[in-house]
Amino acid sequence: MSRTQRPAEVPLDFPREWIEFLDPADEQHLVRADLTWLLSRWTCVFGSACRGILPGRAEDGCCSHGAFFTDADDENRVKAAVARLTPQTWQHHRRGFKNWTEMDSVDGAKPARRTATRSGDGPCVFLNDADFPGGGGCALHAQALRDGVHPLKYKPDVCWQLPVRREQDWITRPDGTKLLQSTLTEFDRRGWGPGGHDLAWWCTSSPDAHVGTEPMYLSYAPELTELIGVEAYRKLADLCAARLEAGLIARHPATVAAEPPTRRGGRQPASPRAARD
Repeated sequence: MSRTQRPAEVPLDFPREWIEFLDPADEQHLVRADLTWLLSRWTCVFGSACRGILPGRAEDGCCSHGAFFTDADDENRVKAAVARLTPQTWQHHRRGFKNWTEMDSVDGAKPARRTATRSGDGPCVFLNDADFPGGGGCALHAQALRDGVHPLKYKPDVCWQLPVRREQDWITRPDGTKLLQSTLTEFDRRGWGPGGHDLAWWCTSSPDAHVGTEPMYLSYAPELTELIGVEAYRKLADLCAARLEAGLIARHPATVAAEPPTRRGGRQPASPRAARD
């Protein structure tokens, strides 16, 4: 199937494989992981095949709106990164680093702080234009790379976590024991709430974004490690590698659609086990 014959996006509902295990470093932490998503070949295609979430604004990617902060620690971490930017590296540099946040509402009622937008309809103030001499794309992301650190250290939580969705809940088992359950899965359109169905395009369901050279549990190792911890990620990586070697039953349909016809429906290519610190 050629790119022109691929579906723009696959349906939201399809069979998925899940696995759950106790965190080797914490017996009260249960990890529940979506193998169909973590073994997919999704990869970020910003600046190449990305169509953007708003019509006619592919260059925005998923930065067409401001990013809400998860808590004060998130905002303070970004604030420290903003102080490292200059007019040469940030197209929309604001004197004294003021007014780069603003108040808005996620639910239409409770106000919350987020990164500012250039105007009422966006995009995010940290998004440099593609032709900006200091480099296009997220100014915070680029600064992290210049500083030799992973972008998750500089960007708002919601930005570096996407498109992984982590949900955490305390659960009580039938014997009365309580565990913190961390669920890792795909941040699909529904993750945005009712408005997610109105996005012009969303990458997790598109074959155009399922063109990675390795499974997502490897390409997103730093983010997954940050979300569940070092030992839990090591266990997850071992389990993912074993499942990939055995052959995943419920593969992501967008990954399947992105493959050449000669491989579609056949056995997945094996991937080496990860040895991550």
